[in-house]
Amino acid sequence: MKVTKKIVTMATLLALSGSVIAGCSKEVATEQPKDGASSTPATTTGTFSYPMKSDKTLTYWAELNGNIGSVKPTFQEVPFFQEWQKRTGVNLKFIQPPANQAKEALNVLLASGELPDMIEYVWSSGFPGGPEKAINDGYILKLNDAMDKYAPNLKKYLKEHPEVDKQIKTDSGSYYAFPFIRGDDLLKTYQGPIIRKDWLDELGLPMPQTMDDWYNVLKAFKEKKGVAAPLTFLGMPTALFGLDGGAFTGAFGVIKNFYQEDGKIKYGPMEPGYKQFLATMQKWYAEGLIDKNIATVDSKTMDSNMTSGKSGATVWNSGAGIGKWQPIVKEKEPKAQFAPAPYPVLKSGDKPKFGQKDFSFVSTGGVAITANSKNVETAVRLLDYAYGEEGHNFFNFGIEGISFKMENGYPTYTDLVMKNPDKLAPAQALAMYARSGYNGPFVQDKRYIEQYLTMPEQKDGITVWSKTDADKYLLPPITPTPDESSEFATIMNDVKTLVDEMSLKIILGSEPIDSFDKYVDKIKSLKIERAIGIQKAALDRYNKR
Repeated sequence: MKVTKKIVTMATLLALSGSVIAGCSKEVATEQPKDGASSTPATTTGTFSYPMKSDKTLTYWAELNGNIGSVKPTFQEVPFFQEWQKRTGVNLKFIQPPANQAKEALNVLLASGELPDMIEYVWSSGFPGGPEKAINDGYILKLNDAMDKYAPNLKKYLKEHPEVDKQIKTDSGSYYAFPFIRGDDLLKTYQGPIIRKDWLDELGLPMPQTMDDWYNVLKAFKEKKGVAAPLTFLGMPTALFGLDGGAFTGAFGVIKNFYQEDGKIKYGPMEPGYKQFLATMQKWYAEGLIDKNIATVDSKTMDSNMTSGKSGATVWNSGAGIGKWQPIVKEKEPKAQFAPAPYPVLKSGDKPKFGQKDFSFVSTGGVAITANSKNVETAVRLLDYAYGEEGHNFFNFGIEGISFKMENGYPTYTDLVMKNPDKLAPAQALAMYARSGYNGPFVQDKRYIEQYLTMPEQKDGITVWSKTDADKYLLPPITPTPDESSEFATIMNDVKTLVDEMSLKIILGSEPIDSFDKYVDKIKSLKIERAIGIQKAALDRYNKR
């Protein structure tokens, strides 16, 4: 069913930042609300203040973050969401899809035609046809006019950060959601190779730099330490997930995705370097250096492998990896140490070509305003709150005196967050009072990560993993047109299935490496060149924004 075509796009996900100041935050004045929300009467100085006075209850559709869900079952029970309503003066009714079923639930919601005021979702990549199609189909609002009138905080931020402004809109210039923005380079890299450094020290081995170094280390782990699966990484829900960021494929100059090089778009799994990568993995697998269950390892299995000593190396995050595993293994083995390893290269001294690195705009979520909302101004002002100074500090640090305190001008998390009396992990405790630990419609503050990463090994990870040339090769957040997006999705659904199946077969040894050339021919028959052309056209348009 098609919804009326008046649309306000999504308010992007929440970011991390500084301290909370009680009271009202001032903005540039705009006209009085027409949707039932009333602002402070306009004065000669032209100010607008929070909290607003509204007798309306707005509806907000979003999936509950896992760190919250493990403590509180609903949004309304979480102190952050209670306080957000209090500070903005906007009453919210939350509509919560079942965990890990957001896509399916959204499809049902859109088909019903009964849409809430706001929807928090991965609009840029999760909606078929992309955000422009969501606007054209009458589901969400093009936010440009509403932002000009009612979002002075976000507008000011975008004016001061034109590179971010370029990333959060479509090629035609449509704003469609209130975005999640990483506010500093320190926040953009959080994943890479992790290894048991205490085992390296015990065996007299240096930190591996090259692929040959890695082979020698993994062989030593197996033969001298008796480790069952020296190297493990996520296989589910996407096959070879741990390799997508270029952790080992990057050594051969490719990633398992599209990238740009010398003015061209390339698709890694059909390049010669990917064949070299598969040949290497096939050898490692045959020698028992990689988890034999490579295709089915999920996060729980990986946690178990790394904390039990079944595995000694992987590719994962500083927080969910090192931060989670280190305390567990330390209890059993006081000398145990997980440490970040650099992204591997072929020749010693080379700089890694690829590595995990986000752009400022993180497309894994955003808050859109629906086309049929009768509360557009109130919704925009609610979302814009996060991009002002007070809202920035609230979204990143929570409530002053409870979740943080100011120490020499620095918003410092309290023991309620970092050493929770109820034994909540910092990620869980923080999620009760702030959104800095997960995506949302705000600008993330680097002072969050400076405190959240408590171990020196975690802090080292950001430094070590950042030393790559990923910036030169990774594609920015491009947006194909609705027609291109549909065609691209159809092509890539078949291509990715083939790539995952053949990659696994070759690594497992059920297909010889010589079958790679036929596999590339098959990829070409699935119209990969057309998909590359679509990506190139989108990149060209992005560069002209």
